[in-house]
Amino acid sequence: MRGDRGVRRPDHSSYEQMMRVVLLVFAAIMVVVCGKLVYLQVVEAKSLSSKAEAQRTNEITIQAKRGTIYDRNGNVLAMSKECKTIYCNPKEVNDPAKAAEIIADELGGKATDYVDKLMGNTSFSYVKRQVDTDVANAIKKKLEKKKIKGVYYLDDMKRVYPYGSTGGQILGIVGTDGKGLSGLELYYDKILSGTDGKMLLETGSGGTPIAGGNSQVIKKAKNGTDIVISIDIDIQKVAETTITQGVSTYKADSGSVMVTDPKTGEVLAACSTPLFNITDTSTIAEGALNLKPVSSSYEPGSIFKVLTAAIGIEDGLMTPDSTYTVPGKVKVGSDLVGDDDGRTQTMQMTLREILRRSSNAGMATVAQDVIGEERFANGIAKFKIGTKTGIDYPGEVKGIVKQLNEYDGASLGSMSFGQSLAIPLDQMVKAIGSIANGGKIVTPHFLVSKAGKKVTWKSEGRSVSKKTASQVTDMMRTVVKEGTAQAAQVTGYDVAGKTGTGEQADESGGYAKNKYVSSLIGFANADDPDVLVYVGLNGTPYLATSSAAPLFSTIMSEALSDMGVSPDAG
Repeated sequence: MRGDRGVRRPDHSSYEQMMRVVLLVFAAIMVVVCGKLVYLQVVEAKSLSSKAEAQRTNEITIQAKRGTIYDRNGNVLAMSKECKTIYCNPKEVNDPAKAAEIIADELGGKATDYVDKLMGNTSFSYVKRQVDTDVANAIKKKLEKKKIKGVYYLDDMKRVYPYGSTGGQILGIVGTDGKGLSGLELYYDKILSGTDGKMLLETGSGGTPIAGGNSQVIKKAKNGTDIVISIDIDIQKVAETTITQGVSTYKADSGSVMVTDPKTGEVLAACSTPLFNITDTSTIAEGALNLKPVSSSYEPGSIFKVLTAAIGIEDGLMTPDSTYTVPGKVKVGSDLVGDDDGRTQTMQMTLREILRRSSNAGMATVAQDVIGEERFANGIAKFKIGTKTGIDYPGEVKGIVKQLNEYDGASLGSMSFGQSLAIPLDQMVKAIGSIANGGKIVTPHFLVSKAGKKVTWKSEGRSVSKKTASQVTDMMRTVVKEGTAQAAQVTGYDVAGKTGTGEQADESGGYAKNKYVSSLIGFANADDPDVLVYVGLNGTPYLATSSAAPLFSTIMSEALSDMGVSPDAG
């Protein structure tokens, strides 16, 4: 028994204590785990669900239906048409080669243009955007007949132009995203475009939309606003045809036309060459998107003499019958300036005669000897020369016009007959338009109404008095009846106008030989005009009297007829 006293017995209390600690730790871990599970399932369930949903959906834009553009007579010029965008899931397309043949047969082109889009290790590929609905339906029917899978169709919108290329520069174009890129489509994009909607598309790995997957509209699109513009599509057609033929006939580099209602400033037609074919944007000629009467500056030439004469009359310095001694050549700065007729002898000319003959020497004499620099600078400022017209068209330039403190010895004389300044031709339309409108200045513009409500364009004050405007109009009438603009006459109508044959500047800073900016601006019927027409040929070897004048007559005749203007009773 004594020998057993050295053997230790198990310590049951210590073992039980250790087990209790282990159980407590395990229980604590379970509490934490269970708590986390409860938190994830209850508290963060919505958040995690949203994140998971976001990972398998993609938000795309639903284009709003763009507003329609009408001409002044209610003709649709631009409208949005429902169409289809064709896309596919290449992983599902079971016969890409045959599918490509069918699609090419309906859309045009070759099967090879489409086969790559129908193949590949991706779940989404555009085949063709903005396809006419009937064409898309024909493709769908043929594919189904051949039991070809994996090709799908989305509702879409595209811009169409019922009058084809006519008015393309004015209207402009819209991108595949439905946003305006040029012309009035760009200028009035916020009005026309409306508010796009949103749609969720089911996506696969990498966020690529799954063709044929689930979709959900989360925000409906709000359609854009319709607008009416001032264009008369029939006058526009004639203007484009006439100037295109004129550029060819008179061997010009380019040509421009602007037709307005001088009482309101509404633009009835406008274009410049090369014209822009709005229905085919695959190839766009350089400068075709630009409306040059707004976006390009030129020396206006002799049509500017009308403003010089108006300034002198308005300031009480002369009348149409004031007489001046005009030598064959007049010193302007360091140059001697003569007339196009080559006259060498000194003549007595009235102001009316100076305009009728379009005498550079005569107008330089009047400006330098009678009007003076300060009156001249103030006068052209009243006509808004050198200031943007405010026309509602993108890209308008203000031109290059010297301020009074920048005049040198030649500035006054040369500017008096339309040289030594460069302005966009819409400034001359605005200035001469004020003469036609009894001295009241209006802003040339396109927008007439939006959402059925007429838009008001404010008057900009006066350039000259009504009396001065009447006297200048009468002198312009003489130019058409007896002077350099006789080819601009329109049978039965009383036309007032002025020719301009300006030298064309070259890259060296001088003037090109036998290249002119030949132009004519005028209005009818002279005493109460409803139509003003500007025609310009850039880089032609022909003088205005034999080039711009007959083109003017053609366009003016059409415009007067379309606007319902009766022949002059007198």
